[in-house]
Amino acid sequence: MMKLTLLSATLATATAFAPSSTSSAKFSLQSTEEPITEVEVDTEPVVVPVPAINGWTPDPYAPCYGLPGALAPTGFFDPLGFAQKGISLNDIKRNRESEVMHGRVAMLASVGYLAGEAISGPFNIVGPANDQLQQVPAPAFAFLTLMIGAAEIKRAQIGWIEPDFSNWNKTLWQLRENYYPGDVGFDPLGLKPTDPKAFANMQTRELQNGRLAMLGVAGMCSQELVNHRTIFETIDFYQKVSPELILTLYAEIPSSAK
Repeated sequence: MMKLTLLSATLATATAFAPSSTSSAKFSLQSTEEPITEVEVDTEPVVVPVPAINGWTPDPYAPCYGLPGALAPTGFFDPLGFAQKGISLNDIKRNRESEVMHGRVAMLASVGYLAGEAISGPFNIVGPANDQLQQVPAPAFAFLTLMIGAAEIKRAQIGWIEPDFSNWNKTLWQLRENYYPGDVGFDPLGLKPTDPKAFANMQTRELQNGRLAMLGVAGMCSQELVNHRTIFETIDFYQKVSPELILTLYAEIPSSAK
């Protein structure tokens, strides 16, 4: 009996130190690999409400924020990306302001090239237009400079936010929110339409004529830099030379090829 009691106690003690499969299963840690899912981030531009100006409401989803100026057959033509997606509304308006103003200056310059070379004017200025500025008397030149400066300062006051030099990076080059590019309020003949669609059509015509004028003035200026002749002298020269040149080239063609 004593031996049986000792054997039972020994077995019970050994069982207490034996590993339990149930408890290990409860506390075992297992790592599971879950599939990685890509989260798509919405990159659509934030639409900030902007009041309509001359019937134009900036549309961040439209080319050039919906500003007029595109015309068939080219449509929206922007090979250098000045109005590509991601450019801010302020930069788009500033680029359009520059385009409109340069187009207006070029249209005046194209008329000035032809009229200034055809008529000597009050100061008896003659020759190619490229050489006429240095012939202007000093008082008239100073007056012209002051007038241009006054016009530019007035335009800046109308369209631009006053710079805050303590916070210049947020106010420099910033146009006013209610300013339409190029609309400085100068309309002595009352040609500005009140209808939004008519205004957009007129703005497109002005832009197209200004773009053509910029190309035309660049061509006239380059031509006068090359041959130092007026526009009409160059036209007259080619009217005389072209027929003779055509006849000369035709005479050099072999008779078998004629």
